[in-house]
Amino acid sequence: MPTPLTLISHALCPYVQRAAIVLAEKDVPFERIYIDLANKPEWFRAASPLGKVPLLKIGESQYLFESAPIVEFLDETEAVRLHPDSPQERARHRAYVEFASQCLNGIGALYNAKSSSDFLAAAQLLKAKFTHMNDQVSASGPFFAGERFTLVDAAFGPVFRYFDVFETFTQLELFSNLDRIDFWRQALAQRPSVVNAVASDYSDLLLTFLENRNSWMSRLLADQHNPLCRNEQCA
Repeated sequence: MPTPLTLISHALCPYVQRAAIVLAEKDVPFERIYIDLANKPEWFRAASPLGKVPLLKIGESQYLFESAPIVEFLDETEAVRLHPDSPQERARHRAYVEFASQCLNGIGALYNAKSSSDFLAAAQLLKAKFTHMNDQVSASGPFFAGERFTLVDAAFGPVFRYFDVFETFTQLELFSNLDRIDFWRQALAQRPSVVNAVASDYSDLLLTFLENRNSWMSRLLADQHNPLCRNEQCA
């Protein structure tokens, strides 16, 4: 009988989504438990030395923490492998999984920016990252390395999901003239493992989170909801 797996989650965490995507791609059954990171239970504090999600509980008492070792463990122990066979290509893919993490840091800078100038600066840095990725993605697609879904795809699915929400009230245009990225993004948005890595209320939860950031993006969102601002009358 397989060892039971439990994914300790938070509804908005993109790193949790990586693990959920990999589990789904490998068709591994697992239980999912959501916690409130603002009110962490004692058992979670003991199991997560960094106080973060995801945690992967293996069996009754063993926990793995941090998304990178969690997905690497899953890739090593559950078929079919998502990493390439070549050691050199595996190293390259691991580097771009980390690059996805840097993109997530850039997204955090974007939604935490307090002024329009900081917001635009963060957007420009993200645009540079996506421009670089546009040259790295397979020309034939649909995924990072071609027809085969990999851990890089699992890492970038949650990155692109943010922009599905951001683009409902901003005009960032970070993906303009990046045809490979656009094709890749669309393919990931339709992948069942990526779609189902979050609950159906993810967009609403993210919008609520953004509203409460007291940031420039919060203001853009508030303006979108204000009828007087819909014709660009608000400065």
